[in-house]
Amino acid sequence: MKVALLSVLMLFWSSAECSNPHPLDPLTPSEINLVQTIVQKAYPTSNTTDHNLIFNYVGLDEPNKLQILSWQSSNPKTKPKPSPPPPRRAFVIVRFQKQSHEIIVDLSKSSIVSTKVYEGNGYPPLTLGEIEVATQLPLSYEPFKKSLRKRGLNVSEVQCVAFTFGWFGEAKPRRLVQIKCHYRNGTANFYARPLEGVEILVDFDDMKIVGYNDRYVVALPKAEGTEYRASKLKPPSAPKLKQHDGPGFTIDGHTVSWGSWVFHVGYDSRNGPVISLASYYDLQKKKHRPVLYKGLISELFVPYQDPTQEWYYRTFFDSGEYGLGQYMSSLQPFTDCPSNASFIDAYRASSDGTPVKIPNAFCIFQKYAGGIMWRHTEAAIPNQTITESRSEETLVVRTVTTVANYDYITDWEFKQSGSIKSVVGLTGILALKATNYTNTDEIKKDIYGTLVAENTIGVNHDHFFTYYLDLDVDGVENSFVKSNLETVRVKDGSIPRKSYWRVVSETAKTEGDARIKLGLKPSELAVVNPNKKTKQGNKIGYRLLPGPMAQPLLLNDDFPQIRAAFTNYDVWVTPYNRSEKWVAGTYVDRSRGDDTLAVWSERDRKIENKDIVLWYTMGFHHVPCQEDFPVMPTLSGGFELRPTNFFESNPVLKTT
Repeated sequence: MKVALLSVLMLFWSSAECSNPHPLDPLTPSEINLVQTIVQKAYPTSNTTDHNLIFNYVGLDEPNKLQILSWQSSNPKTKPKPSPPPPRRAFVIVRFQKQSHEIIVDLSKSSIVSTKVYEGNGYPPLTLGEIEVATQLPLSYEPFKKSLRKRGLNVSEVQCVAFTFGWFGEAKPRRLVQIKCHYRNGTANFYARPLEGVEILVDFDDMKIVGYNDRYVVALPKAEGTEYRASKLKPPSAPKLKQHDGPGFTIDGHTVSWGSWVFHVGYDSRNGPVISLASYYDLQKKKHRPVLYKGLISELFVPYQDPTQEWYYRTFFDSGEYGLGQYMSSLQPFTDCPSNASFIDAYRASSDGTPVKIPNAFCIFQKYAGGIMWRHTEAAIPNQTITESRSEETLVVRTVTTVANYDYITDWEFKQSGSIKSVVGLTGILALKATNYTNTDEIKKDIYGTLVAENTIGVNHDHFFTYYLDLDVDGVENSFVKSNLETVRVKDGSIPRKSYWRVVSETAKTEGDARIKLGLKPSELAVVNPNKKTKQGNKIGYRLLPGPMAQPLLLNDDFPQIRAAFTNYDVWVTPYNRSEKWVAGTYVDRSRGDDTLAVWSERDRKIENKDIVLWYTMGFHHVPCQEDFPVMPTLSGGFELRPTNFFESNPVLKTT
């Protein structure tokens, strides 16, 4: 049954290539092949490094939002012959002759529409192909092999990874990457055995080592106690739990329907999962009402808090420098996803433009977690007790991105009540630093983390997830409303109460009015449609229920924070602009922070009763502990977009 269901699902998925695709569908393998052919013809290569052609980004060049909405409104499900979608185009960034080229390819005409050489600061994301070549360079580099011999290590057991280098004030930074090497020899958890003290710098354009330094020798952490593979662990094992069966949703191409919800699931090699055109069928109004035009993780900023020579540069932008979609993992049935899940593949372009399949990139499933959707027990009526209770089921779209040592679980969860939740889970392996310390009693100075095992430090760090949330609450024109809860003293002396709180609301008129640092004072934040009201006269809206709050602790003039100035506020609101979707800029690697949300927002544009985008950053300060070693139990946090006066009454009142 499960195999048959998966086969049907994959048939739906592949049929999208044969018919007119949805205009927001990700590029298909045949489209990626077409892009590769067209671009390679326009940029002929030779055997020299200077003439290599590297495909750093290949993605859908989305049509203008108004085009999408016009196409959607002209294509109701009841229409026998749907209108054709807007022309399909691809946006491509390639690295050629040490320059970044932006290319627009018209897929229907098999031609290049425009080209542009990027002249600004920063570089495109690293590709897996480039990383694979760069991380092999030390293994044949004689100074590195000499360092291994000095430590009594075998080169065949060495595993290297590539780390972006950041920007620290250089006038003309080259495309440099740090290579960090580890030692396997008895464990698959090579991150737990770093070769500390060795610095390797690689020029990614010339693809050669341009800097090497063996500064000191530190004890190599032991392999013992670092294993996490079930097949290698000794008994006893924890008992397995049973799972609930029975999918109750449909997938047509990339469009998912479940209960009152309809939405589109997309993929981008940089952002990973993209949720679009989410609408809710209102039983009272008898129509689908738009809620979320697009939601995605725009950037993931991970600054480590070790300022020493070997670690100071570790301030990563996992979306813009690496690609959350490029590093998406294949999900494992029954463990990553429950038994009732359906799976969907995704496709990305490799360094040479060839399509690469990510099997089981998405899973979609109904979640039965024992939650209560609503309930009430009434015992005050004489001679009877009334209890009404409804169990809660939700629909989850899940992906996992593994960027080097960390695994990020991303869930988009749709609730029957009209809420949308996004939950991220942090797991995988800590970034570990080798040390001579074996006990905290030996430590006499700041080690910038926690001694999690003998000779092993888990380094302090942060995770800042910045979301792009283009809410279209019952229409495109929306406003952002801050409702502050203010204490009021009771002036009526005949009443014993001395105080109460009231709601004082204000509508943000410009971008400057909508910059919010959460936690400073009690407030509620909502996106409302000022042009529509409920029967009682309330503005229709959706409220942001924030998740974990962690403001950045770096100084504003510190170079990593200049590049990540978009985290200076938890919430920003901007007018919709098709070109503003990557919060850290298009070219993030070695960027200077001159093309970020913080810069765009300086224009202080009008946002009242406009098509607006809400940017929300959810943060975690992570002080490692021993329980995080050798592999970290999942740490989760999430936020909710919750209807607030969107419906006339409880939309799930009649749910049985």
